[in-house]
Amino acid sequence: MVEFLIDPIGKPRMTRRDKWAHRKCVDEYFTFKDKLVLLAKKAKFTLPDKFRVEFLIRMPNSWSEKKKKLMIGKPHQQKSDLDNLVKALMDCLRKSDEGVYHIEMSKTWWDIGKIIIYGDK
Repeated sequence: MVEFLIDPIGKPRMTRRDKWAHRKCVDEYFTFKDKLVLLAKKAKFTLPDKFRVEFLIRMPNSWSEKKKKLMIGKPHQQKSDLDNLVKALMDCLRKSDEGVYHIEMSKTWWDIGKIIIYGDK
């Protein structure tokens, strides 16, 4: 098991224009990617072919403490989509994802942003 203390971000749909016209979502994604790659290198972690991943999404600061206590650990059913979160993770931590044959995934509300990966090793 490995934990990355980073706010999960879904991979945005990119176009050719994104090479020269910087959109905020694309810039945020590349910042996320750089940080996650660095964290994985520090932990000497490589993403296995079979894994379980939990995306813990940080609750907005605008929420009341009462609402935060109510929502912690509850399913996150808003954007970013779960498949885009996994695409971003695999894009960051694997050169090629063709060898991946099994993924269990979930996303829940949490007080801090975090990605937890349970490997098959």
